[in-house]
Amino acid sequence: MGKCEQCIVRQFSALKALSKEELLRMADCKTSYTIKKGESIFEEGETTNGVFCVKDGVCKMTKLSANGKDQIVKLAKSGELLGQRSMISDEPANLSAVALEDMEVCFVPKSEIMQFFNQNNQFSMNMMKTICGDLKDADDHMVSMAQKSVKERLAETLLYLHDSFGTNADGSLRIQLSREELAGMIGTATESCIRLLSEFNKNGWVDLTGKKITIKNKNQLKKISE
Repeated sequence: MGKCEQCIVRQFSALKALSKEELLRMADCKTSYTIKKGESIFEEGETTNGVFCVKDGVCKMTKLSANGKDQIVKLAKSGELLGQRSMISDEPANLSAVALEDMEVCFVPKSEIMQFFNQNNQFSMNMMKTICGDLKDADDHMVSMAQKSVKERLAETLLYLHDSFGTNADGSLRIQLSREELAGMIGTATESCIRLLSEFNKNGWVDLTGKKITIKNKNQLKKISE
């Protein structure tokens, strides 16, 4: 059992407002899981009855679109809480969470979280701020989808993957998305995404080796995305 007060999730999420006693209480009631790459933490439409703390690893938050394709809405990494919104609104999960690499997550039951929510003002404020931040990101993303070209959105997404999740020792993006996933993120057909990537590659802005993508000219991608 890991100690909640030493956990990375506490530094980055609403949990930073909890007292030592509250964290000890949480440590007593949480369940820890290892989620293998490709497995889901929870599915859209499922009742989660609590929140998941991402201790290690990255997952994609997806929504099933009308044509039966999974659309990536956001990526969540260590330090984040999942499922807070549906827990507060008392609704089933709006998104599915699927591991992009092996993950360590902890589940904290709703009863416990709601107790903190009702007793600790700063905790509830922090959680509300996080949810508002997610909504703001969703608004910004919607405007970007409507007003930017696919080329601009691809450049923007590659920079986001680079800046938020870093690179491997060889310089390639740490988060490896399939061409289909990348296309879903920028809201285009897989073929268009592949075509644009090879154009970026031809121009020397990125390097493609198998599934790996390496950014070669960050400034150029910035210029395109803006």
